[in-house]
Amino acid sequence: MSKLRHRPELDREIRKGIAWAVHAFTTCGIVLGFLALVAVLKGDAVAAFMWLGLALFVDGIDGTLARKARVLEYTPNVDGRTLDNVIDFFTYVAVPALMIYWFNMTPVPDLWLAPQTWSLISAAAVMAVSCYTFANVGMKSDDYYFVGFPAIWNVVVLYFYVLGTGWLTNLIAVAVLCVMTFVPIKFVHPLRVTHWRETTIMATVIWAALTLSLVLSAKDPGPKDTIYTVQLWAWCAISIYFAAISLWRTFVKRTPNQAEEEHGHAA
Repeated sequence: MSKLRHRPELDREIRKGIAWAVHAFTTCGIVLGFLALVAVLKGDAVAAFMWLGLALFVDGIDGTLARKARVLEYTPNVDGRTLDNVIDFFTYVAVPALMIYWFNMTPVPDLWLAPQTWSLISAAAVMAVSCYTFANVGMKSDDYYFVGFPAIWNVVVLYFYVLGTGWLTNLIAVAVLCVMTFVPIKFVHPLRVTHWRETTIMATVIWAALTLSLVLSAKDPGPKDTIYTVQLWAWCAISIYFAAISLWRTFVKRTPNQAEEEHGHAA
């Protein structure tokens, strides 16, 4: 400590090193995403979700670490937001889009084209509309809600897998969410939104634990036991809670500048 007091330049170098370490931690997300992609190509959906889950964990906490490490001050030549967006597009959009195609999640039967071609079209649509999400400067409201569907296609594909939904449900979900990308409906950010934050964070932790259990259980095609059923219903209930907060913020708690936000999103 005495060295730091007498040599402030040493303190700055240490803080700069911490800032670079945070950037390195963020970059781990792209490696995890790549491992998920490899798992998809091997046909291992469970492994893909495990890697995507780890990438989601990194993305969930790296922003807080970056703010505490003051990366803007100590690494001014590195744009952490751009780095984060590149990684997020890969893990939230590109890998899940590949999963839609590779695991043939929207195979429309007997309709002009080969069934897997429709999964390819769905994946391409996901990639295309998500470009707007990441280019939209009004993607977040002042109170940290996402404005429009926030391209969390990794979570969408997760629901397809766990719930075992059919091609029609999957196709409708992809189409509706693509449209909702351009509709100014609020979607809750589970870590940054202040409304019921403690409850939401707790719900997020429970949801993540249940997700891990359900993904591992869904790998077994056999009959499910009572514990699995209870976990599935609890998982769905928490999902409804997230949806309820989003709808409440969109249609009930309207802020004075919400009209301006919606106009900016539409523009």
